[in-house]
Amino acid sequence: MRKTYWLMLIACILSCSTPTRVTNFWKSAEAPQKTYQSIFIAALVHNVNAKNSIETNVANAAQAKGYKAIKSGDVFPPNFTRDNVPGKEAILNKVKELGCDAIFTIALVDKTSETRYVPGSGPYRPYPAYGWYGNFWGYYNYWSPMMYDPGYYTTDKTYYMESNLYDAQTEALLFSVQSSTVNPNGIDDFSKSYTVALVNELQNQGILKK
Repeated sequence: MRKTYWLMLIACILSCSTPTRVTNFWKSAEAPQKTYQSIFIAALVHNVNAKNSIETNVANAAQAKGYKAIKSGDVFPPNFTRDNVPGKEAILNKVKELGCDAIFTIALVDKTSETRYVPGSGPYRPYPAYGWYGNFWGYYNYWSPMMYDPGYYTTDKTYYMESNLYDAQTEALLFSVQSSTVNPNGIDDFSKSYTVALVNELQNQGILKK
């Protein structure tokens, strides 16, 4: 049953069109030799919809792999500001109370925008590469419409995420994954793409079984 659910989840997630690329992975050489069973998932983003979407997709992926997953959005109300974020003791006590032995955080660490010019359609290759150079009308008929399609400017947005797993008891960092996503089509598309890249990387690193 779990295998069927996992395959259905992957099929759904792969329907997203935005690629996320893992840019860096680090694993502690001093990680404790223990098996983690329950993960507290916390997306550190101020947008409530984005937080819920990311935590839900990651939690679903963790549960499909046999872990118990608890989303921070289900535990702490989404009305915190910089001045009323719960303190360390409150968070760790709640994690302990819930029986979580690991804490997984996801944070948006940077966002960049780059404007670029997209030229009008049509490749340029000099004669005799293309036949339309051979006579006046062939040349004119090919290039004339393109003179009215001068191109346009577009802005690429890149989101840089950092994902960390901590031991809930010692607070020690176990591994860290950095990733980038370019021009997501929306919050859900972004969170699904991120989850696919994350799961694939953890499987490649031998942390999750394929």
